[in-house]
Amino acid sequence: MNYSYKGKILISTPDISGDIFSRSVVLVIEHNEQGAFGLILNKKNSQMSDKFKDMFEFKIEVYDGGPVENDKVFFIVKGKKVTEHFIEITPDFYLTEDIENIISAVLNSELSINDIKIFSGYSGWTSMQLDEEIQRKMWTVVDVYNLDYTLPNDQTLWKSIMQNLGGEYLLWANSPEDISLN
Repeated sequence: MNYSYKGKILISTPDISGDIFSRSVVLVIEHNEQGAFGLILNKKNSQMSDKFKDMFEFKIEVYDGGPVENDKVFFIVKGKKVTEHFIEITPDFYLTEDIENIISAVLNSELSINDIKIFSGYSGWTSMQLDEEIQRKMWTVVDVYNLDYTLPNDQTLWKSIMQNLGGEYLLWANSPEDISLN
């Protein structure tokens, strides 16, 4: 491994169809010789959202972070650090699994619910797997500046980033979800 994709955004190409990664936007949290760890930013999980709504008695969107360990919950938080157990994403954002401190901070108005994004599961790659998928053009690697990782996102995020890339990506942005219909 000569390069780390940590902090980069992965945009799935239309070649990836029919699974959780179809038209997904993944934030790479960690990438080293052992593998990579990331979260899908634009796939909502309605079942988990309903569970959290029942717990808190107000609507909370939960996102599918990826297909690995869906019973694990992760939080991307903007701003104030309310736990000692976190991974810094940027100076403004961090990742944590510390559900107790996050829930407590929200309930005590130390954090706004709008400053957190909740994920069920994660996306993981073994050693060199992500590098190989990028070489096979399954992913486009993008430097995204000023992206608020806590904003609610859906498929429009994938399309918007593809359109901003221009060129052949503009064609992909406008292609149907099932590219065999194109």
